[in-house]
Amino acid sequence: MSLRHCSPRTHEAYAHWIKRFVFFHNKRHPREMGEEEIRSFLSYLAEQRHVSASTQNQAFNSLLFLYKHVLNKPLGRIAEVVRARRPKHLPVVLTREEARRIISAMNGAPKLMASLLYGSGLRIQECVRLRIKDIDVQSLSIVVRDGKGEKDRITMLPQSLIPYVQQQMESVKQLHKRDVSEGFGEVSLPYALDRKYPNAAIELGWQYLFSASIRSSVPESQKIRRHHIDESVLQREIKEAVRRMRILKQATPHSFRHSFATHLLENGYDIRTVQELLGHADVRTTMIYTHVLNRKEPGVRSPLDLPASARSSSPGTS
Repeated sequence: MSLRHCSPRTHEAYAHWIKRFVFFHNKRHPREMGEEEIRSFLSYLAEQRHVSASTQNQAFNSLLFLYKHVLNKPLGRIAEVVRARRPKHLPVVLTREEARRIISAMNGAPKLMASLLYGSGLRIQECVRLRIKDIDVQSLSIVVRDGKGEKDRITMLPQSLIPYVQQQMESVKQLHKRDVSEGFGEVSLPYALDRKYPNAAIELGWQYLFSASIRSSVPESQKIRRHHIDESVLQREIKEAVRRMRILKQATPHSFRHSFATHLLENGYDIRTVQELLGHADVRTTMIYTHVLNRKEPGVRSPLDLPASARSSSPGTS
């Protein structure tokens, strides 16, 4: 998985499902099992554990990876699996007022992060992994590197956030200066860049825009480095702000990204532009936001809102 640049989160998820698969079949070695055992395990997840379709697919993908890339035992056709039903949910979209109220109830780095989720359409992982060099104040742009599907893209940097972004950069600069003076200052680099550019790990440009408050060791090398803020920090702050503002929607960090896309479409931007800003590979994924817009269209009026003359009973009805 490391050779294929899978994320640590994918490592953890795949290991979890492989372990559950082994325990489900009384600790038999996967090499002794095959299509029939996978079919019974996936059906069990759907019928008895009632997992979602995405969870069942993740379990299936982890087992496919195990047999194809680890055991070198490609699987045949796995038929008659009871598949979990994929529900069709519309995304939770905040109004402009709701988004601003939530952000106004926050402080410090989490407030700026939430502002970037809404103002730039970032995913939460993309936000916490931003590095100083990815921010271009002059061109009002943000380079999102290694987004979903390991793709880079460029999105907008709201002009109103420039003073706060610059303030955050200065804060990181001072923190990094202190780390260097204490014999630290390195940051983790993607892929093999630390070998290709030995000094890059200590350069300011590679430091995370939202650095963690404390240094920590890197499991692979045991080096002490400063990582980025954990996603859970922002998740907790947004949850608390939603509660304080008494907003009844089940808003999450991802709701800001949904709201970014919906509000751009409301303002008349074409769907292809929104697709590029979001980094969607398929425009059909972006189309979900048109359904949210259609739900708001005033063209169709409820019969209860029609004038009394238009609501009169038809001949022959009581």
